[in-house]
Amino acid sequence: MELNTVQIMDILPHRPPFLLVDRITDYEPGVWARGYKCVALDEPFFAGHFPGRPILPGVLILEALAQTGAVAALSLPENRGKLAFFGGVKRCRFRRQVVPGDVLELSCTLVEQRGGVGFGKAEARVAGKLACQAELTFAVG
Repeated sequence: MELNTVQIMDILPHRPPFLLVDRITDYEPGVWARGYKCVALDEPFFAGHFPGRPILPGVLILEALAQTGAVAALSLPENRGKLAFFGGVKRCRFRRQVVPGDVLELSCTLVEQRGGVGFGKAEARVAGKLACQAELTFAVG
């Protein structure tokens, strides 16, 4: 199943400029989601990160991964209309810089859920090359 930006906004509460997923290319509710973000030079954070050498901040890569995982979690019927809150990040590694013009390929698999707390394994790639990997913790409420 594919979701465009408007359909993503039906699931997530995020709105531009903080909606960091442009499209979900496929997902299974409650299990996993894959999508992408097209990184554009006119995004507001590039004005200060860094002038003359724009690099997508690592925390925004993590947020894009978390939003991808949130699509999987919040697309379950029992979670519709709820929020997914960031609970933590473990084993995060940044492998390459992400710059304007890149297409950030996002994937998150929800590996466990205990009550309202869940855990996901996430990766971000550019042209198939690993840019970031992390284990994410979230709470649905």
